[in-house]
Amino acid sequence: MKQSSLFLAATLVTGLIAGSAHAAGCVSGAAVGAVAGHVAHHHAILGAAAGCAVGHEMNKHEQKKAAKQAQGY
Repeated sequence: MKQSSLFLAATLVTGLIAGSAHAAGCVSGAAVGAVAGHVAHHHAILGAAAGCAVGHEMNKHEQKKAAKQAQGY
């Protein structure tokens, strides 16, 4: 039961953090971070928050890269 509570809390935190149009990176990063955080001494919420931040930045980087390639740089 405790694991499902942690998953629910991580999902809610992710939903609150992922309010922007670039939420895809945040959500996927948060999912990976939550699993990694859970495995690493039951820190799923911290892992989800960190994964969201990393996923969001990676998504922004990929979008900038795609925009440059579309412009021919």
